[in-house]
Amino acid sequence: MNSKSSRTITRRGFIGTSAAAIAGLTIVPSHVVSGLGYKVPSDKLNVAGIGIGGRGQGVLAVVGKTENIVSLCDVDWSENVNKVFAKYPSARKHKDYRLMLDKDKDIDGVIIATPDHTHAVISLEAIRRGKHVYTEKPLTHTVKEARMLTEEARKYKVATQMGNGGQAADGPRRLREMIWDGAIGPVTEVHVWTDRPNNGLSDTYWPQGVRRPGDTPAVPSTLDWDLFIGPAPMRPYHPSYHPFNWRGWWDFGTGALGDIGCHSLDPVFRALKLKYPVSLQGVSTLVNEETYPLGSMIRYEFAARENMPAVSLTWYDGGLRPPLIKELEEGMKMGPGGTLYIGAKGKILDDIIVPKSLRDSYKRPDPYIPSSPGHEMEWILASKGGAPAGSNFDWAGPLTETVLLGNITLRKELREKLSGQVLNFDPEKLTIPNMPEAEKFLQTEYRKGWSL
Repeated sequence: MNSKSSRTITRRGFIGTSAAAIAGLTIVPSHVVSGLGYKVPSDKLNVAGIGIGGRGQGVLAVVGKTENIVSLCDVDWSENVNKVFAKYPSARKHKDYRLMLDKDKDIDGVIIATPDHTHAVISLEAIRRGKHVYTEKPLTHTVKEARMLTEEARKYKVATQMGNGGQAADGPRRLREMIWDGAIGPVTEVHVWTDRPNNGLSDTYWPQGVRRPGDTPAVPSTLDWDLFIGPAPMRPYHPSYHPFNWRGWWDFGTGALGDIGCHSLDPVFRALKLKYPVSLQGVSTLVNEETYPLGSMIRYEFAARENMPAVSLTWYDGGLRPPLIKELEEGMKMGPGGTLYIGAKGKILDDIIVPKSLRDSYKRPDPYIPSSPGHEMEWILASKGGAPAGSNFDWAGPLTETVLLGNITLRKELREKLSGQVLNFDPEKLTIPNMPEAEKFLQTEYRKGWSL
């Protein structure tokens, strides 16, 4: 039915257009509204978790405090996963998310915390079925996947959130207020760095700059290896890929930049009102066709926007970092990870204004950006008809695109050419006009049987 009078009314539209009518009633029981196909904010969402052995169980623990966890899915029913099954004994259990979505019709929203290379196929399947989607960072494995998720989420009008929880903290809000207040003057340069990946000093992180293992151990009995591979090219199982070190491999992860960039670049993008770069260039340690390099440095150039000047943003990983600044005071360090804003009047190192004379003379504005109810709660409220979550896909999609563009500059096939030129990016056409051969890295080819 396509006539205006009989068109489907969205839940948000129902709440908005019916406010006056509802206000005139003494009580509208939740089961009455729910029976019409709508949920009022007091109703609980029926939530499914896909990829629950790692980060997913943490998100489920928060969401499960207020909502119903009805279905759980993981390709590896390992000890970690079985512990999650035990925590939610009434939840249905699956290995294949497609079968879960086919069978469990009562699901309202899904939490996706699988390896990066499967984020897009799972998120899109859920979105097209009208499910609200919470997807861990980075949103996708490739630039084009991020663009598609943004557009499809908008089309299907579902509530979304990317799992970069730091955006919900108060600290980045106070930082924005200072920068917008002109605390250090117009900002023209930013440096962001992390000690990831594994640099030989810690086994907490995953290795990069390594080659494919030659041995082929047996697949664990708990693991469906074909489902883990998903859209990636098939290769033999090895513990170098699963359950954790997949992050460093081109086929499965997005390296240090993809893993941390959506966290540490988010405050910069918000404070400086950034979206897409006009150009970028990267340098790194030796690269191969299997894993990301051990260390890299990528510089993005952004045009002037609103009342802000053009800005250069430089990313460092693998223990690389910018030189020490002269304004460092006794006891102050540029640690293993950090952010440095350089403005016309001074600098902000993480959240500290330097030099001290500027910090002592500056009076911060009274806080005015409202606090978040919590990163996961933003998504829950949005799923019930509230305001869009802070890292909904309209925000997270462009941020992810920009982050993943940086990885293109690290490709072995482009290394020689990129030593002498930058990549120009056209976000409207989604092209790299000065180096068309780089455009193939905006997306990957999927294994037969997998598609978007």
